[in-house]
Amino acid sequence: MGVIDFLGDLLPKLLQAAVVTLELTAGSIALGFVVGILLSFGRVYGPRPVRWFASGYIAFFRGTPLLTQLLLVYFGLPPYLAMIGIRISPMVAAIIGLGLNSAAYQAEYFRGAVQSIPSGQMMAARSIGLSRLKAIRYVILPQALRLVIPSWSNELIYSIKYSSLAYFLTGIQELMFVGRKEALRTANTFQVYIVVALIYLAIVLIVSRLLSMLEEHSRIPGLGIGRIQTDHRR
Repeated sequence: MGVIDFLGDLLPKLLQAAVVTLELTAGSIALGFVVGILLSFGRVYGPRPVRWFASGYIAFFRGTPLLTQLLLVYFGLPPYLAMIGIRISPMVAAIIGLGLNSAAYQAEYFRGAVQSIPSGQMMAARSIGLSRLKAIRYVILPQALRLVIPSWSNELIYSIKYSSLAYFLTGIQELMFVGRKEALRTANTFQVYIVVALIYLAIVLIVSRLLSMLEEHSRIPGLGIGRIQTDHRR
């Protein structure tokens, strides 16, 4: 089989699987975004029990392997949900597992952004009659979301790559799973995985470019925006 024929047979399958990878990434990063914001504000502004819970959550999900967390969700959660009549697919289980893990890292990025905002802004907002919740919503959160973009970009890139761990969960036809299946079918292991790696690279480069455009668009004129937090994944 020639190179053209080989790619013509392989690429459509891998590109279709790449769409599943993007869906998995989008779902998990969105879940992590929502939970991460709640955790970060809980750590900064919450009462002591909330701060303890948020700190414990972050410590657990950052201190245990992601694959272990995925398997816990995939095998441990469905039996309990089935007791109340809820069934989840492997795709949903993967999104939950990846999203809960991502939330722990996103929370640290958001916390760094929130704490970089001068405390006087909260005091000023409260002095004009805003409640703490409204001050967070209208004053702190919009600034934090702008400031966090450079650092948060790391998490989105990692989420794309770590979505490949979903291949361990049966039934998810994502890029790595399909790549492995095609490698076994064709016996061209090296060539197939090179194509898989190039597709991941293309996705990451495109997303990185889009994030750079978003960062530039949201930059406040005259205000340098550096990375609020170091890379927590390292």
